[in-house]
Amino acid sequence: MSHNPIRPWRDIERRKSRQIMVGNVPVGGGAPIAVQTMTNTDSSDVKATLAQINAAAEVGADIVRVSTPDVAATKALKEIVAESPVPIVADIHFHYKRAIEAAEAGAACLRINPGNIGSPDRVREVIKAAKDHGCSIRIGVNAGSLEKHLLEKYGEPCPEAMVESGLDHIRILEDNDFHEYKISVKASDVFLAAAAYHGIAEATDAPIHLGITEAGGFVSGTIKSAIGLGNLLWAGIGDTIRVSLSADPVEEIKVGYEILKSLGLRHRGVNIISCPSCARQGFDVISTVAELETRLAHIHTSMSLSIIGCVVNGPGEALMTDVGFTGGGAGSGMIYLAGKQDHKQSNAGMIDHIVELVEKRAAEIEAAQADE
Repeated sequence: MSHNPIRPWRDIERRKSRQIMVGNVPVGGGAPIAVQTMTNTDSSDVKATLAQINAAAEVGADIVRVSTPDVAATKALKEIVAESPVPIVADIHFHYKRAIEAAEAGAACLRINPGNIGSPDRVREVIKAAKDHGCSIRIGVNAGSLEKHLLEKYGEPCPEAMVESGLDHIRILEDNDFHEYKISVKASDVFLAAAAYHGIAEATDAPIHLGITEAGGFVSGTIKSAIGLGNLLWAGIGDTIRVSLSADPVEEIKVGYEILKSLGLRHRGVNIISCPSCARQGFDVISTVAELETRLAHIHTSMSLSIIGCVVNGPGEALMTDVGFTGGGAGSGMIYLAGKQDHKQSNAGMIDHIVELVEKRAAEIEAAQADE
């Protein structure tokens, strides 16, 4: 907001990386951090897979990954790519020929796992297919599937083994004059993942895809991802992210954006600032916020809304938001616009009124941006 300027102590200096393209999405080189998810449908089911992709795109997915475990999946990929509103990354494990088929089908990027993709000769065939069809590549190192010789060398998955795995495959790509790649070094352990990401960030200027793999269910996985990804992003590391949850892919996108929004790294949709509620609340804060989240989900414009139950912190929070409502007494509260008191509003019609004000403010912001 114009009346809430970024202060020096909030600045994050992002790591300098070179830029690649994943379809029409720039990754690295100062581009906005891309938010990704992955479908969990049978990839050979075009209709179901596209439904998930479209749902993810609607809530802001920049890129979607699709698993291609067999020939049926890579055959379906051609139609999926043609109808997808966002670039598609083909997820490859074990069978390098699936990577070649995915490139031929039009995938924007090929995700290969050094621990199971096979020999350098097989990787070279994948590189040739990527060059021939304009794909980028993600080197996806995972602590749970490191190469056997690295596990023998280090005794267990560790940051050094993960970084070495990534650098070995970077070398293969670069020896074959291929530079359109990004890299990830994921682990389910937050400490292991963070250490590996710091190591790879120092060792290469390649764009970095962040993730805490197998993070868990919605609540536990969100917390683990927020801690792991949040710390890395705060340190300036990361050009794309995926929050890995045992949940609907749409939820992964929502959580990813919330992590980025909390650090001021991406701005999309309505940021609702609300209190946890207490005996002082002048209205039912929890149910009000839940309904507003649903009714404002269609707003893509970046803006802020404060919903505070009483006057202890309500006026102060409202000073920092586009629209605010602070609970009062006698069944009404105060509406704030652009940080200033504007008018009283009854609790009975509060939700409809706030939705109307937010939609109006979003339209004003969009009009102003169009004129710039």
